[in-house]
Amino acid sequence: MATAVDLKTRRRNHDDLRKRDREMIPRVLVRAMFLMVLAALALVAYARLTDRPLVAAPPEGIEVVTERIVVLAGDMAGRATVTDMEGRLIADLPGDQGGFVAGIWRVLQRERMLRKLPDDLPVRLTLYADNRLVVYDDFTGWRAQLIGFGYDNYRTFYNLLDAPVLDEAAVSGLVATN
Repeated sequence: MATAVDLKTRRRNHDDLRKRDREMIPRVLVRAMFLMVLAALALVAYARLTDRPLVAAPPEGIEVVTERIVVLAGDMAGRATVTDMEGRLIADLPGDQGGFVAGIWRVLQRERMLRKLPDDLPVRLTLYADNRLVVYDDFTGWRAQLIGFGYDNYRTFYNLLDAPVLDEAAVSGLVATN
């Protein structure tokens, strides 16, 4: 049978646990997080209701230096092949070199699966005068600014283009600003 001392100890331990649980996430922090969510929601609602322009979008009207239509294929091990529209091989990348290209292929594969499109449709690689390199999937509307994935991945796709020699200084400045 429990004694009065045991009951007091249990009650104190229970109170200590309740206090500890309340202090794990302070109320001030929970309220601050809630206010941040509300502020973000209010900003997005304001921008949508007032038709604010997209300010983080890439600039328009930049000259296209070169463009190439390619077909990507890959596998889960990172191996990737790139062909032109006639099926001529542009690049056959082994697993240790083709991981990023295979990753882009997997994203495209998913986007196309969602729209019930075939996997082997071409994509458009476009190099702009400001050294932005973009992969466009004209069939799904998906695109990727490749500079955002680092210089090595940028260079991998750059090498697939019939483009002038890569100006490494200009591209490294672009990587530093992104």
